[in-house]
Amino acid sequence: MVTTGFDGAAPRSVAERLWTWEWVHLGYLLFMPAQPYFSPDPAWWEWPLAVAVCALTVVLYAMALLRSPSAWSVWASAVPMAAIGALATPFNAAASVLYIYAAAAVANTLPWPVARRWFAGLTVLDCATALLSQVPMSYRLLGFASALVMIWVVGLLELGQRDRRQELDNQRLRNAQVELLATLAERERIARDLHDLLGHSLTAVVMRAQLTKELVLADPQRARAESEEIERNAREALAAVRSTVTGWRRTSIRVELEVARRTLAGTGVALQVSCDDEPVLPAAIDHELGLALREAVTNVARHARASTCRIGLDTDGERVRLVIADDGIGGSAPEGTGLTGLRERITRLGGAVQRSGSAGTTLVITVPTEAGR
Repeated sequence: MVTTGFDGAAPRSVAERLWTWEWVHLGYLLFMPAQPYFSPDPAWWEWPLAVAVCALTVVLYAMALLRSPSAWSVWASAVPMAAIGALATPFNAAASVLYIYAAAAVANTLPWPVARRWFAGLTVLDCATALLSQVPMSYRLLGFASALVMIWVVGLLELGQRDRRQELDNQRLRNAQVELLATLAERERIARDLHDLLGHSLTAVVMRAQLTKELVLADPQRARAESEEIERNAREALAAVRSTVTGWRRTSIRVELEVARRTLAGTGVALQVSCDDEPVLPAAIDHELGLALREAVTNVARHARASTCRIGLDTDGERVRLVIADDGIGGSAPEGTGLTGLRERITRLGGAVQRSGSAGTTLVITVPTEAGR
């Protein structure tokens, strides 16, 4: 009967509560002014008493309906309604409806065990006031017996509705948390992919631009070819950026091997490739290893100062191993963002990344083949 606004993740506004259909429950108060009319010998003060009780109940009901649930609302609405009912029911049996309003207010505020004790107390109060009532027995039984049942029916229904509303709130909160985590994961994915993509592409563009600048006067024909390669690399990078932010970008080892050949050729690094005969890999593994290959080749071109880079790929049916080794300066410098992202992606597939900085740099990436199924 009395609800307090649990219908979403946030409480309803006062304007929304003013127009709620729950105000129709006040119609039960009309039984109180009707009680003296059916009484065989009504006293003159019975109508003013009924009107006064109705007015006070409307005020208390509005307080319970418009305020957010709290322990204070029990003392502000339920307790006064129960007290007024106890004072009025000896003279007007229909005033026992106030016990039902009090039970509903309690059910919307207190935990189940405490609320049930309140229902029991209101039941005892209803029975006690029925014994003290001066109303004829026929009217007395009709008013007090119905209240005796409805205290529990309405109270338990309100408790169930409150739990359902709370569950909806919790579900909305969980959904919001899932959406937030999905958003953060998507941001991390885009950040990693853009790093992998732009780090490689911009490195190739810068190195070819430097070479073109030196060839403009010495070899104009080759400078023109290098400028065309710069344009093609830039267009590929733009297309890849667009597909990355929409989540559609896919790559493969075959594609990245071709890109590696062009990139390393522009930096003067000889490439040696040793692969099993066209290994058939699951798309997820092929994509992640392609990204790993791109990151490793970018690091070779940018930092290694190598003359030779060797790429090996083999599989034994249970795992796939990708090896990228160069004869550059090596070392044990801390891993940057690119290698960290690479390691995270491979780890999610159940794989492992090993890095060695002696005699150049060697990167060994192992992924179980069932990870992509």
